[in-house]
Amino acid sequence: MRLPMRYRMLDGTGLEVSELCLGSATFGVAPVAEAAIALVHRAIDAGINFIDTANSYGNQSRFDRAGVVAAPHRAWAEEILGTALMGCRDRVVLSSKVGEPVGSTPNSGSWEGGGLTRRHIVGQLETTLRRLGTDHLDIYYAHHPDPKTPVEEWLSTFDDLIRAGKIRHYALSTFTGWQLMESVLSARPRGLRAPACHQTRYSVVDRWVEREVLPASRHGHLSTVVFSPLAGGLLTSSYGSALVGASRWGGPAPSLATEAAVRRCHDLARDWGRPVEELALGWLLARQDVGSLVVGPESSVQLEELVAATEASLSAEELAELDGVTPPPEPFWHGQS
Repeated sequence: MRLPMRYRMLDGTGLEVSELCLGSATFGVAPVAEAAIALVHRAIDAGINFIDTANSYGNQSRFDRAGVVAAPHRAWAEEILGTALMGCRDRVVLSSKVGEPVGSTPNSGSWEGGGLTRRHIVGQLETTLRRLGTDHLDIYYAHHPDPKTPVEEWLSTFDDLIRAGKIRHYALSTFTGWQLMESVLSARPRGLRAPACHQTRYSVVDRWVEREVLPASRHGHLSTVVFSPLAGGLLTSSYGSALVGASRWGGPAPSLATEAAVRRCHDLARDWGRPVEELALGWLLARQDVGSLVVGPESSVQLEELVAATEASLSAEELAELDGVTPPPEPFWHGQS
């Protein structure tokens, strides 16, 4: 008999979220809109109560694939998700993000910064709420650090949005360790709410966050939400496809070291008679401070496989073997370059 989905508390929020969080970065592409709506319903039925999106997901050219309608003619991922959540919004913890470019004008967000100005955050939140068909977000992420905007400006903006009832909590995504602590230490003396959690890339073949980011999250009492826990599909049965790794969202190809670590994981999965997804997800769920894993299944079959993968547990010996796949980063010492 299938075990029920397990839930974990996001520190300081009172929110219990499923160990798996449904990501929507490729909604409208894989799966296409109609299939994505069905996927959301299936995820909720499977016990997933945490869904993640962003104002920049879906109809941007970086998500284009052969055989799929071109970006300008696709819906935003938030719009697709809003349709899917009609009648069941209260069953999920819903998060979105702001900061990435969503246009070509000077104040429409940017990879270089400017996406966390008060003007951009407030304006984009109104758009996000309209697309999602809701009056509030449970968690609103600063998608990336913004070197162009004073930290006090966006901290106070998020705090004002909480007071206005538009968001319940705010959070950070892809921040470095020192940027996490800057945010926490800047908020508290000003009487502003601190961020609720931090979302970061992390997997058994990509452990860079263990050097600085995770210790800072722990010190700041921030729960960690992990994206790309399967290394963009490299740690799935889809390995070998052209669209795995960061290439799924327009990123670079994996390094030779990453490819070697991925092959080692697949070898261990074969030797142990386990799906490689069990190894990747189980290793992360055994790590300290991990709250939830954002996964991006492209079909209901893949969703079922991932849900099943969370039901298994790894032995101490298996976890130790996986620890050796990718050496942890060297600890950071004061004065070390």
